[in-house]
Amino acid sequence: MTDPAYQRLGLPVAASPYTVLRAAVRAFHPDTRAVRGFRAARKRFYRQMLCAHAARQAAGDSSTG
Repeated sequence: MTDPAYQRLGLPVAASPYTVLRAAVRAFHPDTRAVRGFRAARKRFYRQMLCAHAARQAAGDSSTG
């Protein structure tokens, strides 16, 4: 089962990890990105998105979202 937050990024399977990271960063409102107290949570979110993308690539999923 794919993470709903990852699905909302709407990335193709062939996207690079850097592209996934950029899309995940843009998923947050700029005010939320500016809160230093959320830094650990943001990093955890980014890692989850990268792991979900890697799992999708490994499974050979061809859907886009």
